[in-house]
Amino acid sequence: MRGPDERLRKRARHLRADSTNAEMVLWLALRDRRLGGFKFTRQISVGPYIADFVCRERKLIIEVDGGQHADSLSDRYRDEYIKRLGYRILRFWNSDVLTNKDGVLAVIKGELIASGT
Repeated sequence: MRGPDERLRKRARHLRADSTNAEMVLWLALRDRRLGGFKFTRQISVGPYIADFVCRERKLIIEVDGGQHADSLSDRYRDEYIKRLGYRILRFWNSDVLTNKDGVLAVIKGELIASGT
């Protein structure tokens, strides 16, 4: 099938409308090139999966996860697939974003800068 997968597009649209508090906090810090001038998009399909935040320029994906993702086998398969596409993935817990946003942003910015050298 060519073109966007309609099922994935609807799912991504739903996820954007139903973001967690942690996702919204991080999105407000990433949107409009607010972090080092890097462009991020949110809830974007990457292959058959939907990534929370993507910086295509640096092939970096940011995932913000709750406890249900701890030791998730399906997340490992997903990550392996996405890494084969050339992306790097940073994962943060919801609680980290909510209690240490500046630290999370410093890690993301460091990865963005390092990936450009």
